[in-house]
Amino acid sequence: MRLQNKVALITGGTSGIGRETALLFALEGASLALTGRNEPRGQEVAKKVEEEGGTAIFFRMDVRSADDCRRAVEETIRTLGPVDILFNNAGVSYSGTVLECGEEEWDLTLDINLKGTYLMSKFALPGMIARRGGVIINNASNLGLVGGDSAAAYCASKGGVVLITRAMAIDHASQGIRINCICAGAVDTPMLEGELEQMKLRVKDSSGDGTPQALRYIGTPQQIAQAALFLATDSSSFMNGATLVVDGGATAGYRWN
Repeated sequence: MRLQNKVALITGGTSGIGRETALLFALEGASLALTGRNEPRGQEVAKKVEEEGGTAIFFRMDVRSADDCRRAVEETIRTLGPVDILFNNAGVSYSGTVLECGEEEWDLTLDINLKGTYLMSKFALPGMIARRGGVIINNASNLGLVGGDSAAAYCASKGGVVLITRAMAIDHASQGIRINCICAGAVDTPMLEGELEQMKLRVKDSSGDGTPQALRYIGTPQQIAQAALFLATDSSSFMNGATLVVDGGATAGYRWN
């Protein structure tokens, strides 16, 4: 098992990419600390991990709060041991141009997606520095690299995640810490469903087999979890400050129609 005796702290671990990454990391031997704002869902994920023979705890917390982020790291260390892997996965998305995006939505998007990454890293890094080793994985987006329509706040926040990844990687490489980010494309998660609803998009079935045609070109949370596992292990030992694009070719310009 590639994560045997490792402790992984995953934010936004209650659904979607966070949930599937937690389940995969557990199968690979990691002990898990999961965070999120939805306690029933978080407890369900922790219970599933334990039913399959793993170890998991859940903390209800908000990554916008410095006190919550500090507590999550401290409780993880107290309960499971030093944090070896931090996956900054918590995120939100609201559609809209700069003209359409309200100030509250802008602040919420930047605070969760970017400030949350900063705060969790701020409190996890000292322990990693003391042990001269650790891995931080930030969940960015391909829209943090190329931009996209009607997603001004999301693009701004994820572009910030890409660059804070590079900055932290430079700052902490000499201390034995690797920091990389995943730039996923569209992934079949509850957050994507929310985006589609907000944008009033409806996916029509034209495949003939009951599968919405557009969903053939959307990634799965399990595929992104595999990317996170790669970055968490020594398989990516020569990667630092990297943006791992996992988007089916969208950023390269591939079109499916």
